[in-house]
Amino acid sequence: MSRWRKRTKRRHLTEKRRSKKAGLPPGSLVHIGEQRQAAVVLSVLDYDEEGFREQIPVELPDACSFRDSASVTWINVDGLHDPEVVQRLCDHFGIHPLVQEDILNTDQRPKMEEFDTYIYAVLNMIYCHAPHDEIEFEQVSLIIGANFLLTFQEAGGDVFDPLRQRIRENQGAVRKNGSDYLAYRLIDAIVDNYFVVGEKLGERIEAVEEILIDRPEPASLHELHLLKRDTIRLRKAVWPLREMLASFSRGESRLVQAGTLMYFRDVYDHCVQMIDTIETDRDVLSGLLDLYLSSQNNRLNEVMKVLAVISTIFIPLSFVAGVYGMNFQDMPELRWKYGYPAALVMMGAVALVLLLWLRRKRWI
Repeated sequence: MSRWRKRTKRRHLTEKRRSKKAGLPPGSLVHIGEQRQAAVVLSVLDYDEEGFREQIPVELPDACSFRDSASVTWINVDGLHDPEVVQRLCDHFGIHPLVQEDILNTDQRPKMEEFDTYIYAVLNMIYCHAPHDEIEFEQVSLIIGANFLLTFQEAGGDVFDPLRQRIRENQGAVRKNGSDYLAYRLIDAIVDNYFVVGEKLGERIEAVEEILIDRPEPASLHELHLLKRDTIRLRKAVWPLREMLASFSRGESRLVQAGTLMYFRDVYDHCVQMIDTIETDRDVLSGLLDLYLSSQNNRLNEVMKVLAVISTIFIPLSFVAGVYGMNFQDMPELRWKYGYPAALVMMGAVALVLLLWLRRKRWI
């Protein structure tokens, strides 16, 4: 199955799951999206400046017991296909049912919503998969409390492993700060990975550009459409993120410390840079599509020119052959001994004169 058909099938499955919510009251917990792993896995990383505790995997009751911890607690959930796990965990931390509904809907627009005791933020984690550097999107939801951070991912595997290692080894300032700084580091890791994806996308665009310049073919048009679609999805994921980061950097929430605001502004700048890169790629793709169409038109024009030249040369030759093919009895050259070679010489001379005339006009 082609990449195009796989993506179309995945989109249709998501739309089909979304239709299950028709007629249900607000706050109904229905998982909308693809089930990416067999079981839901919870992990806990609890730390302060003096030490840390880590449990992978952890049972739901044990994870809930960290709510009243004085240290910072990061609870991560891999897998959203079991609404009961999400509901029980969120209910224990006092998360609103509408937020729980948004967590299970994996087609959310990046946004940030502030409540009395926590902040809800959602964004997309983006990967490139070998061998075709296919772009994959995964929704990540963050719930930032005073001393806890809940993260919900569609599947295991993320870009947070370097951060986890720094927490274990007490490197940097993570263990000296609160949950707002931890949320910044997670968002920063996601945004930094956008540049890796953008670089891969740029390499694919350059490869298609070289093919279009040297030997344009229908397969290149198919790749162009895939690239254009990936760019649109990437833009859809990054543009709203700028608004979310701007809300964080304004410092309107009491859960975000003043010392963390400058870090969120830095991530905001990175997001703007990524948006500029995406817009540049969109312009390049539009130009490549025009280049492909122009190349195809030029190729068709060259073929038509050759056919027109051949037709132009053979029209007088067909006239000569038609005249001497009438076989009237009183034609003067009909019984001439040298009539046949003379006709051939005359036809060759006419063709040569036409070729020279066409070249002098610079039509060939």
